[in-house]
Amino acid sequence: MSSLANGGRRKSNSESSSMDVEDEQIINKMVSFNISDNLTDESDGGSFVNGVKRRTANPRITRTSQDVEKGRRTKSLYGVMPNCKFGPCGSILDDSATSLTIPDPGSQKLNWHKPPLTVLVIKKMHDENALSAFTQLVKWLIQEKNMAVYVEKAVFDDAMCSENPVCRGLQKQIKTFEEEKDELTNKIDFVICLGGDGTLLYASSLFQASMPPVMAFNMGSLGFLTPFSFQDFKGQVTQVLEGNAGLLLRYRLKCVICRKDSQMSKIPHVKQIQRSHSTVQSKTHMLVFNEVVVDRGQSPYLCNIDLYVEGKLVTTVQGDGLIISTPTGSTAYAVAAGASMVHPNVPAIVITPICPHSLSFRPVVVPAGVEIKIMVSPEARNSAWVSLDGRNRQEIFEGDSVRITTAQYPVPSVCAKDQMDDWFESLAECLHWNVRKPQKPMPTLIDSPSTNSLTGNSDSSS
Repeated sequence: MSSLANGGRRKSNSESSSMDVEDEQIINKMVSFNISDNLTDESDGGSFVNGVKRRTANPRITRTSQDVEKGRRTKSLYGVMPNCKFGPCGSILDDSATSLTIPDPGSQKLNWHKPPLTVLVIKKMHDENALSAFTQLVKWLIQEKNMAVYVEKAVFDDAMCSENPVCRGLQKQIKTFEEEKDELTNKIDFVICLGGDGTLLYASSLFQASMPPVMAFNMGSLGFLTPFSFQDFKGQVTQVLEGNAGLLLRYRLKCVICRKDSQMSKIPHVKQIQRSHSTVQSKTHMLVFNEVVVDRGQSPYLCNIDLYVEGKLVTTVQGDGLIISTPTGSTAYAVAAGASMVHPNVPAIVITPICPHSLSFRPVVVPAGVEIKIMVSPEARNSAWVSLDGRNRQEIFEGDSVRITTAQYPVPSVCAKDQMDDWFESLAECLHWNVRKPQKPMPTLIDSPSTNSLTGNSDSSS
């Protein structure tokens, strides 16, 4: 018989022993990592034993003493276990689809299944510094790396490039393409951007499915998304081509604009809408890198739009508009509208109102993968306008819908250092995050009336 003590039930000996065995089994399944170890998953030589993944040493990666001193992590993060229990009776339904995992920033490494042979170089237009870097890079890639280089035809149509003799000489050795006419998805192994953040957004728009790894050199104004300096481009590009690079998988949004009574509007879930349902050049079905913006356009009236999450009406937005952004886009238009800055590795979607006519309407963050739908409210006085990453602006009317969810194709950005260092350095250098004059320390002075009052002491003789 068990007895009650201190308001709770005391466990019997049999119960305690069974729970101890159960706890021991759970502990045995938890892997304890040492910072000097270097372990990988099954793709790097690991294997499954009795249903439990065993990790083995990875000979391709070596840790230096500097890495150990800096405490850089190469192991998985601690998080919710897929087989965790909730008290004595509760647990997650035993279904592989419900397994909970936390992506480890330190484990996302670039792996080439075969040597990359083709590279797409995207250059900032009308920029002399970018042109000089462009000619150096392309010449080196062709002559030293024997790679096939693709460049947009508009680059050579630019007067600055057409008047450059080196650029004209390289044109004969380069393959060109035209946006919206040539499909690059299965032709490009690697992407290099020379410019600002806009070049990375443009690169994303060229690949509306799987995207190759992209390496971005900072030659723009801000450079929040472009962590590499061009000074040592040969060594840096060589490291990436050899597979010695970390990756940051930047989530994208799948956005489909469904017109009233169209065939796509009858498909129940946006995840089920394939690009084959629309033309390849269609601007109503896009993968978005930063954000989808719905605003009032040139109308003087408030934007009146209904916001649905997972098919349920959650609120009606009355204001200048609404921003639906990726974690990467949270530091773009969204942060200017008051949203929190979310690390790009966090699986989430950020919903931010633009100048809402309500003091209580705050930005919210919802899980990645939920379906969001935006429609013009029946009570609206005007239509609304939609833009995707600042482009493809189009008007929507009552009955139309903008359907959004997380895309299955991220943008694999090459890290200069690692996911954390790159992001926080960008916050500090580009946005001057938490920059202020430091507070002076408390001075150590000889006892005086002012210091005595601070410490609570007083001179009884005065």
